[in-house]
Amino acid sequence: MPPLSSPPSGLPRLCFVSYRHIRELAMPVVAEYAQRARIEVVDATFGDALAVAQDRVERGMADAFVSAGSNAATLRAGLQAPVATIHLGGFDLLQALIRARRVADRVGVVMYGQTIPELDDVKDLLNIGISQHAYRTPDDARRRFETLRKEGYEVIVGSSLVVELAEQAGLRGLLAYSLASIRKGFDDALELARVARLEAGRYEQLHSVLHNLQEAVVAVDREDRIIAINPPMRQLLGKPDALLRRQTLGDLEPALSLRATLASGRQERAIALRFGQRDWVVDRTLIREHGDIVGAALTLHDASAIQAADASLRILQRRQQHTARHTFASLAGRSQAMRTAVATAHRYARTDLGVLITGESGVGKELFAQAIHNESRRAGRPFVAVNCASFPESLLESELFGYEEGAFTGSRRGGKCGLFEAAHTGTLFLDEIGDMPMPLQTRLLRVLQEREIMRLGATAPLPIDVRVIAATHQPLESLIEQGRFRRDLYYRLNILRLALPALRERRDDIPALILPMADRCLKRLGSSLDAATALGPWMDALRSYHWPGNVRELENLAERIAVTLAQYADARDIPLDALVHDCPELFNAGGAGPAAGRPLEQRVRAALAQAGGRRAEAARLLGVSRSTLWRWLAELDPGSAQAHPHHGFLQGQAGRGAAINGNE
Repeated sequence: MPPLSSPPSGLPRLCFVSYRHIRELAMPVVAEYAQRARIEVVDATFGDALAVAQDRVERGMADAFVSAGSNAATLRAGLQAPVATIHLGGFDLLQALIRARRVADRVGVVMYGQTIPELDDVKDLLNIGISQHAYRTPDDARRRFETLRKEGYEVIVGSSLVVELAEQAGLRGLLAYSLASIRKGFDDALELARVARLEAGRYEQLHSVLHNLQEAVVAVDREDRIIAINPPMRQLLGKPDALLRRQTLGDLEPALSLRATLASGRQERAIALRFGQRDWVVDRTLIREHGDIVGAALTLHDASAIQAADASLRILQRRQQHTARHTFASLAGRSQAMRTAVATAHRYARTDLGVLITGESGVGKELFAQAIHNESRRAGRPFVAVNCASFPESLLESELFGYEEGAFTGSRRGGKCGLFEAAHTGTLFLDEIGDMPMPLQTRLLRVLQEREIMRLGATAPLPIDVRVIAATHQPLESLIEQGRFRRDLYYRLNILRLALPALRERRDDIPALILPMADRCLKRLGSSLDAATALGPWMDALRSYHWPGNVRELENLAERIAVTLAQYADARDIPLDALVHDCPELFNAGGAGPAAGRPLEQRVRAALAQAGGRRAEAARLLGVSRSTLWRWLAELDPGSAQAHPHHGFLQGQAGRGAAINGNE
């Protein structure tokens, strides 16, 4: 199927491999993206989808592919090219079930891959009967569908294939995908295509520079006859140019012959060769005109020069790209929880064992990883950090392990060094390890066991010396039970475990953390306010806040507070309710202004006294609901506040001789 329109040349080329129903749903999105990419839409499924995609790859017609469900899984497994997946989100499925509920109280769900346990909760919420099934092949999908049909289900929610089966049987089929998920898939595909093109363009520039260096180069035609040769190669062959031109290279020097390259159409790079009593690294490349092979070229690189250049590049990369900036001196805080974590990290830094850092998001896991690295024997060596949740699976694999030239369509000429190689002799920090896809978990386990990596498309492993520090905010033990994380990998990573405290567990550290942040922001805004003086009335409120975002949230709030307070020239001019509007989270837990900075028990006592014991009025004064006030009372005096409102903590809160009368 041709593209919908003829966008300007030079745009990325996407191939949307779909099935009829999802294709029909996606056409508005395809039209939206027509000015951003050349999009070919192809209807195919399973084996046909893979054959179509392989044809596009071989003919160089696509920079990236985008598909959904079974098609996406098939392409990712069998195609060496970037593939973006249109993911089925929980919200998409919820919307489909809501639509289904309007026409039936029993709904069948048939999806590719696996069932979703969380749907058991949704069916109670929607008051709907749900029967889930998953499939792997078209025949499997038909069997699952037939089971539902025989059980009397008249509405089926699922993939495009399942919807078609429902329609053929005269039932109601609802597609589970949404336009939002399709747009996200196309955005991912555009990014994959952009990266592939960028890598190819960068290598073209590098190739132009290398081509002018004094390497030994010879070019031949389709018959292996010499058509061009440079002085270094003539010197190696020991004959003048006139005697070499049009001679068959393989007859002159069988070791240099390009006949096999011309016959196979496959290029070879970085092949070791002993020739002329010297060691060389050989490139055998094809020469093309208008897509046709018209010859080949042989380049001999001096092995000793490459080794020296490789060492220089590694040193340069370590200095400029992969360094750890933070040390233990960077870690602020003197609370007991913080001192325990830092002491543990100090001990771990003296070893070379792997470390698993756990803790909520925003507690500073990478800062601790850098500090451990900088106090270890690997200090000064590369520190390479990668967030396992920030890359699509195909990109994460190539980023971690690198790839050889030709490993997939769009791969950079000459291949690419992976992050494991970049971290050689140093530390690799794997953040959000709990989000690493299962196939990559298997590869990572092998790396940790064998201490060697295999680039994508390579045939020989490469030894590495890397210390791995992993981090996660997820409960890996639960993921193991759910089958989402390998147990053997967990034990490999969890040699040394460092649990970092949440900010609410180290409240005494909050002033030491927030004051320097706020002070820097105030100065940046041109304010002469002293941060400690300006924030003083709210420091207790800052300590009392539960900080769900931990230090990262504290940094954001420090910036916001500074922006609010910077409008005042003198701290004495700052009103008591200055932060109520811009920082409501500090006051939603009870009260506003300086009163909110007082301990909770004191604030509740004062409000009850002012309200004459009337809980509704006290809640109004505190700025909370009555149910929140009851919860606080229960926390402050368990066992008496809710069961006996006239006893315990409540007794006497209305002031001298005042009894709480229970008025609401």
